[in-house]
Amino acid sequence: MKKTKKKAVAKKRVTPVPKGYHTVTPYLTVRDAAQAIDFYKRVFTAKELTRMPGPDGKSIVHAELRIGDSVVMLSDEMPGMSTCRAPTSLGGTTVALFLYVPNVDTTFKRAVDAGCKVLRPLADMFWGDRYGQIEDPFGNQWGLATHKEDVTPKEMKRRAQVAMAQTAGKN
Repeated sequence: MKKTKKKAVAKKRVTPVPKGYHTVTPYLTVRDAAQAIDFYKRVFTAKELTRMPGPDGKSIVHAELRIGDSVVMLSDEMPGMSTCRAPTSLGGTTVALFLYVPNVDTTFKRAVDAGCKVLRPLADMFWGDRYGQIEDPFGNQWGLATHKEDVTPKEMKRRAQVAMAQTAGKN
């Protein structure tokens, strides 16, 4: 009997981080993920990549959006499946998202007009960004910025000291 050699099948190399993703990806838990997705599309020009409805057909067990060059994952609260809760269920959040945009004034206005609460008005900051903070209707906090100036470490230290002294004087 003649032995036949089996051809080795080359396996396609899979990268540990999928193409188009970063090593850290925010995952938001919200109440009414469908409304949140529509909101983020309207306000942050997010592109919807994936939406997986729950067994009830109404809830969303997983969704992915691309905002700029980053993916943000989100889902509805899933009691019994996850211990994650929406900020609105907790009465606050322990995390904020920082989003660089081409024109922070336009994005900030669009966010406020869409129902976001201003936490910190836009201002030119000592580190070189025009920056402000908002809270979206789902309880998530966002820092919105456009980078305006590259600041040297020495100048950053000087400006930070001035900013901290001004802040301390207001308390």
